[in-house]
Amino acid sequence: MRKHAFSERDMSGVFAVPSLARRNDPNRTVDIAANQRVVDHIARGGITRLIYGGNACLQQVTLAEYEQLLEWLARLSDDLLCIPSAGPSFGRAMDQAPLLRRHGFPVVMMLPNSDPRDALGMEAGIQEFVAAAGMPVMVYLNDEANFGVNRDDGLDAIARLVDSNACVAVKYAVARMDPVDDPYLADLLRRVERKKVGSGMGERPAVVHLRDWKIAGYTSGLACIAPQLGQALFTSCLSGDYSRAEEIRRRFLPLEDLRDAWGASRVLQAAIELAGIATTGSVPPFQSPLGAGRIPELLKAVQALQKDAAGASIASR
Repeated sequence: MRKHAFSERDMSGVFAVPSLARRNDPNRTVDIAANQRVVDHIARGGITRLIYGGNACLQQVTLAEYEQLLEWLARLSDDLLCIPSAGPSFGRAMDQAPLLRRHGFPVVMMLPNSDPRDALGMEAGIQEFVAAAGMPVMVYLNDEANFGVNRDDGLDAIARLVDSNACVAVKYAVARMDPVDDPYLADLLRRVERKKVGSGMGERPAVVHLRDWKIAGYTSGLACIAPQLGQALFTSCLSGDYSRAEEIRRRFLPLEDLRDAWGASRVLQAAIELAGIATTGSVPPFQSPLGAGRIPELLKAVQALQKDAAGASIASR
């Protein structure tokens, strides 16, 4: 994996957010070979940024599994920017800190915390974790109350973390009915430079975030299946061809709708396997596997996305 320091330029691109493949055995053992096949597929599609977080269900991994994941990520190609996640609790993050320090990742993403918290406590805890892990964080925002109930205090705390270089990036994933109308994002961008903020909710709001809000890049679970399409969406936005970007975005929506309806991580886990990329096995508890009755509809959506991705590959030659 790439080890040099994370920079603002690194935010300008597509971040694939893979599942964590597991064997179909009683312990749901992490399957390194299958995970390698997923990464190879993503890289062949032109994406070199990876985040292992919610789609990989890192909230539920054991510390031994976490150490196994880090060791594998550290062995990946130097062309790949690999970002593991930590937390979401403070104690869990501090247990993970020495493992992260051992491998020297450029940045680690802090999973959103839903435990009792306030802005000053979050700020102090992240600073303590950064010192222990020896690397800065990417803050993951998926709710206005991630840093406590006082939204302005929370945003001020994030700004101080950025100013101190404890936080070098923000993954923004607060869902809106209309992503054009987002006062919280506006207030965040008054405090943190746009080039340090990425859209963190897949393709659904990506074009609006890149076009209207001028933030740096975006994260995508479905880019694990159709990386060339995800890359094409981003490069279209970068060149100002928003009509093409919007056309590409619409191709992701049937599968994104199923993720929203049935559970984002468990649908992606099944979809990667249905796409023939790798045998991914089951998500760990506290989620259940996707029911067999839903597989035909999911397969249809996966195949449609793959067909669109194949067409995009031919057109780009």
